Amino acid sequence: MPAEHVDVLIVGAGLSGIGAACHLQRESPGKSVAILEARGAIGGTWDLFRYPGIRSDSDMFTLGYSFKPWTNAKAIADGDDIREYVRETAREYGVEAKIRFQHRVVSAEWSSETARWTVHAHRDDTDETVQLTCSFLYTCSGYYRYDQGYTPDFPGSDEFTGQIVHPQHWPADLDYAGKKVVVIGSGATAVTLVPAMAETAAHVTMLQRSPSYILSMPAKDAVADTLRDKLPAGVAYPIIRWKNVLLTMLMFQLSRRVPSVVKSVLRKGVTAQLPEGYDVDKHFKPRYDPWDERLCLVPDGDFFKSLRAGRSSVVTDRIERFTEKGIRLTSGAELEADVIITATGLNLQAVGGMQLTVDGKDVNLPDTVAYKGIMLSGVPNFALTLGYTNASWTLKADLVGEYICRLLNQMDARGQQIVTPLAPEAGQPLTPFLDLKSGYVQRSIDSLPKQGPAAPWKAYQNYVRDLLLLRRGPVDDGLRFGRVPPLVAVPTPAATTEATPTTASA
Repeated sequence: MPAEHVDVLIVGAGLSGIGAACHLQRESPGKSVAILEARGAIGGTWDLFRYPGIRSDSDMFTLGYSFKPWTNAKAIADGDDIREYVRETAREYGVEAKIRFQHRVVSAEWSSETARWTVHAHRDDTDETVQLTCSFLYTCSGYYRYDQGYTPDFPGSDEFTGQIVHPQHWPADLDYAGKKVVVIGSGATAVTLVPAMAETAAHVTMLQRSPSYILSMPAKDAVADTLRDKLPAGVAYPIIRWKNVLLTMLMFQLSRRVPSVVKSVLRKGVTAQLPEGYDVDKHFKPRYDPWDERLCLVPDGDFFKSLRAGRSSVVTDRIERFTEKGIRLTSGAELEADVIITATGLNLQAVGGMQLTVDGKDVNLPDTVAYKGIMLSGVPNFALTLGYTNASWTLKADLVGEYICRLLNQMDARGQQIVTPLAPEAGQPLTPFLDLKSGYVQRSIDSLPKQGPAAPWKAYQNYVRDLLLLRRGPVDDGLRFGRVPPLVAVPTPAATTEATPTTASA
């Protein structure tokens, strides 16, 4: 029996995947769509991570969808609220019924003879392998591994008699009340965990090898609240969204052009919230420029409140080894701990770890070049969503969704079935796709696609520029279009013929 066929197959039912399906529902309603989700619930990152205090690291007026106003009072939202927002969006647009849970995509093979992908997925609930075909494959699985976080090999970890936990795999029954906790790390996860755990723990120590930039901002946006009180939601939301987009862009551009000024501003903000005489240089003076790594946002300064109250502390040192009772540092000091949290980062994984094959040849991702940050050179009818590193992820995800709908609609209008990005001319300098210097990026940067020196092959990490390129610019620059050879029939199961009225016939 022929495999089930859909026009567009989306991989991932997180923030990006649900948004992609909603864009197709809104802008290409004739397309049949299915979503394969490896886990058992909607939400992606926001369903996976359940550690205390988890929240957005961007304001929700830009992390929210362009077509679905964020109405919650908090601008920096809790994980539960974000998860419910994504689920509510899926319900509102009828996307829930399109999701196949527990379907982990393993591989996908493209055939130019039929202009179709054959996608193989493992059903983790039944241990079966299922097969679908699609005319367009759209991956929205982020860029890190969901099944495994990154933990360095700490000498002596097997000697520690307490509990070691990675935030990506937080036990629902972890009891740290009244206990000594050490959180290893200095990124967004660590500065989120420290104040949240300090509310009930005996004491929480953030152990960092080197400091990160931390920016305190109000949990509620006063300007946004005023605008929402005085204007209809459909009017207020775009204004608030653009305000925050432009402020973020200004911060990033200043960080690139006059990093010393931004450093000074960030330092003053941190110093003002620390106890008098605190060693700012040792614990809060990073060795890199702002936005070489993402800034850590703390709503209402909760991280600093915890330090001032004495419920938590920061230690800047290196780990020599774990011991029976805690961690011995290279300075000779020892931190006692009942619980150690390894907030040490992520493992990168492009396209959800699936193996792509084009006409019998495996695709090696590092050999490809990203087209408009969306498609890959030499890979037909394929797109991936990778959000911004210097702004809210969803700003880019929304633009990707709009662009894919424009592309598919144009192909239908012109009777085209195949679209392939042409690789840039040989000899052009290529650089890594992600420009962050964060450890989790640098560890795996060679496994990701490359980018070129100029559009449409360069990912500018600039929302305004991408807005003009993806929403207003030409759809077909740098692309090759085609059709299935006329003598080759495209098999379409009778059961799905009515569900795919826009699929071009051979």
